[in-house]
Amino acid sequence: MAGKVSIGDQVLISARLLRENPLRTFLTLLGLTIGVMSLITVMTVIEGANDYVADQIADLGTNVFQVTKLANISEGIDAFIKSFRRKDITWENYTYVRDTARHALHVGAQATYPAVVRYRDQSIQDSRAEGVSANMLAIRNRELVDGRFFNDQELHFSRPVCVIGWDIRENLFAGVDPLGKTLRVGDTPFRIIGVCEKLGSIFGQSQDNYVMVPLTVFIKMYGSRRSLDLYVQTRDLEDFEPAMEEVRIYLRAVRHRTYHQEDDFTIVTSDTTIGLFKDITGNFFLVFIMLSAVAALVGGIVIMNIMLVVVSDRVMEIGVRRAVGASRRDVLLQFLIESLLICTIGGLGGVMLGFAAAQAFGSAAGVPVAVKTWVAVFGVGLSSTIGLFFGIYPAWLAARLDPVEALRADK
Repeated sequence: MAGKVSIGDQVLISARLLRENPLRTFLTLLGLTIGVMSLITVMTVIEGANDYVADQIADLGTNVFQVTKLANISEGIDAFIKSFRRKDITWENYTYVRDTARHALHVGAQATYPAVVRYRDQSIQDSRAEGVSANMLAIRNRELVDGRFFNDQELHFSRPVCVIGWDIRENLFAGVDPLGKTLRVGDTPFRIIGVCEKLGSIFGQSQDNYVMVPLTVFIKMYGSRRSLDLYVQTRDLEDFEPAMEEVRIYLRAVRHRTYHQEDDFTIVTSDTTIGLFKDITGNFFLVFIMLSAVAALVGGIVIMNIMLVVVSDRVMEIGVRRAVGASRRDVLLQFLIESLLICTIGGLGGVMLGFAAAQAFGSAAGVPVAVKTWVAVFGVGLSSTIGLFFGIYPAWLAARLDPVEALRADK
């Protein structure tokens, strides 16, 4: 073996040595691969969830905000539990804001309650009834795939009409046109006039298992002691902040809040929803990255131990290379390349297995995933860094071997 070897040749030599010892190579890679795989899986699932929230959950839009009775969970669990004792947001609150807010283009209202939905002898037990104002479809940026939405007149006169979600259509009206059919929500019959587009599932929970009815009918069915959520849409972003402050002032006035009392309602925007979700997933990510780091650290220690064994097994080779002119730097570089090559292969394997595991988990659990290039680059970069860090000491020992002593070691 020549003393002076190019980096390309050193890579080829390292690859040949790895192929000559497949079992040892596999065991060396195993810990690091598992660590990178777990990290990539978690990152892919979290990225997918964050993207889904941005696209689907936080569908308020840039010029829509929500007013709700309950505190935001980001304010703390105590504040959230305490907010259940707040006064409900009532129909009177809604109409007052609707009729007086000058910066609002539309003000809508919504209330939700679990319901059993029936058609003939079929039923869905875990559906939900949504009582909404006639403008909520436009405010929430929903689309119809069939029929129409109810209008202000039907809302005012409490007409028993409804618009169903995609799951209701698929489960109760498979192969049948649902328009004009009579559907029972609880014990109340409704005539179906429209079908909403499919939203899909998130974390295994369907977003399409609902029936939308006029809010006035909903109040008659379930009573007025149901807090409403208000949705306020502005003409443009310039009116957004003034509208929020305007609605806040009006609600404080109509709910008789004094100057020193805090708000007994919460204003939510798409940014706060996305921010809250990213805070939650960020905490999970930190926990999992610590667990993955432990697995990767163990893999790195295994690699260092194996490389120390490799140095011991190849003392004669090192002596020969030094004797024919290789410098300590050449030997150091050779063993660093071997360690780096092992870890890079382990990182690539971990990335591929991680993406596959994330896709399988997403399909099984109904969780959105997002395969992103930067996640793959991060995984390979992490494994390569581990290879360099844990390969330095064995490579340094190899480079420090005295060539004369190394040649004698095999005798």
